[in-house]
Order: sequence, then C-alpha cells, then structure tokens
Amino acid sequence: MARMTTMPDDHVETANPSPLNDYDGMAGGYTAENESNLLNAYYERPAMLELAGDVAGRRILDAGCGAGPLFAELRDRGAVVTGVDASAGMLELARKRLGADADLLVADLAGPLPFPDEAFDDVVASLVLHYLEDWAPTLAELRRVLKPGGRLLVSVDHPFSVTLFQHLAGEKPRYFETRSRADEWTVGGQSVRMRFWDRPLHAMTEAFTAAGFRIGVVSEPPFAPEARELFPEELREFEPTRTRFLCFLFFVLEAA
Repeated sequence: MARMTTMPDDHVETANPSPLNDYDGMAGGYTAENESNLLNAYYERPAMLELAGDVAGRRILDAGCGAGPLFAELRDRGAVVTGVDASAGMLELARKRLGADADLLVADLAGPLPFPDEAFDDVVASLVLHYLEDWAPTLAELRRVLKPGGRLLVSVDHPFSVTLFQHLAGEKPRYFETRSRADEWTVGGQSVRMRFWDRPLHAMTEAFTAAGFRIGVVSEPPFAPEARELFPEELREFEPTRTRFLCFLFFVLEAA
C-alpha cells in the first residue's frame, strides 16, 4: 500500500473529518491492493508464513484477519484457522474468499475475545498491534487463549523506520514515547485517514514479557526473491545483493 507523508497528530481533526481507520469504507480498495502489492504480498505475508513454518494440524487464531489472505495461506498449509476482525466489511470479503463454512467472527482486539482458555496452538497478529494505544489487555487475552508453549507471531511497523521517515520529513521524532501518528493513505484512488500508535522497541519487548511471553525470534526479513522483477521501480536503487529494507518488524513469542 502506498503511504503518503505522515501528518502530525494535531492536524488530524478537520472541519468535516472522514472516519479514521475506516476499514469498512475502504474494504474493497484495500483488499485489492493487499493482494498483489510489494509490502503485503511480497514482503510481510511471506515473512509471516516463513516464521510460522509447518502448521499442519495446528489450531491458529488469525487476529485481525482482514479479508483473509493469510487465513487462506495457513488453511492451505493444513492449519485449522479462526479469524477475527473489528471490521464487518473486511469479514464480508473474507467470507467470499474463504467460503461460508470459514470460522470468522467480528471482535475488537482491544476487548475480551470470545474463546475459552488455551483454545489455540498459535496466534498470528499481522500488522494489527500498532493500531492499539494500550497493548496490555490485548496481549493478556492473546496469552489466555494460547496453550502453554503456544506461539504468538507479530508484525508491526518498524519503530526505527517510523522515526527515520519523520526525521526526513523535517519533524522532531519522539522515539522513546508511545505516541499517536496520523497517516494519509491512497487506497483504490481514494484518500483515507489512518491513525497508529508508535512505541520504541524496548516498550514492545517489555509489553511482551509482562504479558507472559518469551521472545523467541526478532526478525527483519528479506523481501520475496520474485519482488525484484515484479517491482523494478520500487527496488531500482537496490543492489543485487541487497534484499532487505526498513519497513516492518517481526516477532515470534512463546507462551511461557
């Protein structure tokens, strides 16, 4: 997804503001771009699947599943997948993709989840935690629904890349604070307003351990090999041996 310049938080409100993070309104456009763009289809999703490894027979919660592309990939690899998302519009598209029998539920990750304790072997939280101001209740719920020794796989905006882009835009980043950030995205030819919560790396790792997780992997993965041929303009400044860029940060966490 193409990103526009980050806007300072005090510029978010306007005389006639459009909704922030309106995934219902942009469901179709977002899903179309997510299917085949560089960052989602050839960087983030392959990295998550690589970290997940062999999932055959494992019961997995796709937390923030959107229109279901990761759900579909995990299911194709033999996992038994449940998907939750706060956007009914995104879940409608997920059901069209996955079929009427797909286990999909509307649920806000900021609140309690409708599952019993120790219901899942793994949870995947793909590019979702950075929408939340307070990670503590969400991580506590994800730990509750995981079996002991289960895994939580997380991808978030890389805290260093956010700071770098803000610095290059002439702003004064406040890296060591947890702070709100508003972006404007172009989705399906439409401008949409997004809000995120950025936090430093140490705040992320402290939140994970406080919730009862052990940090097994911290990853800054390469993009998929075929991306170089598919996206020559985006990657034209990359030397043939350079396969990584600052964008997302990945974690594999183990339920202690």
